[in-house]
Amino acid sequence: MRSLPVRLDAVLVQALIAAALSFAHLHDLAAAAGQGGWKAWAYPVSVDLLLVAAWRRLRSGGSKAAGWCWFLVALTASLGANVATAGLLDLDAVPAWLRILVAGWPAVAFLGGTLLAHGPTAEPETAPAPASTPVRPAVEPAPPPATPVPPALVTHARKVADDHRARTGTPIDTPTLRARLGVPLPLAEAIATQLT
Repeated sequence: MRSLPVRLDAVLVQALIAAALSFAHLHDLAAAAGQGGWKAWAYPVSVDLLLVAAWRRLRSGGSKAAGWCWFLVALTASLGANVATAGLLDLDAVPAWLRILVAGWPAVAFLGGTLLAHGPTAEPETAPAPASTPVRPAVEPAPPPATPVPPALVTHARKVADDHRARTGTPIDTPTLRARLGVPLPLAEAIATQLT
């Protein structure tokens, strides 16, 4: 039987160790601030998920302002917990202002996560044109896509494109389609050829 070689990536190992330590610091701070049981474990999850959502927004190719804003908010929460539990804060006598911050964190994380998940990911669109019958430009037939596209994804993309046309009066372009679907550029191009 042939065994697959296992390659340890030092950066990945370091990242896992750092994540585990940060997770523990957030848990310890939440528990010290009066959030016991499962709630103390939910705090680090919410901080890490907000970081991931912000990072995804930053990599989406769309507007990055919201991504940077919420990335910095979550990073501040994570770094704050790391520093606070490093001996700078007496965890047996947590100040009231920190208890308030910890108690308010779920609302902040919910707001940030919701805005990142449901906010616009592409550049702001112009105002819709006056109501008129849109004229579809003549398009030469495109060659078959090089990237295979699942039919369900084409159906979903068609709905996104129709919604875009209804709101703006113009056909959807490939970068906007890519941002709305969250797919790589080659796949977005392959889908765009099937929408014409």
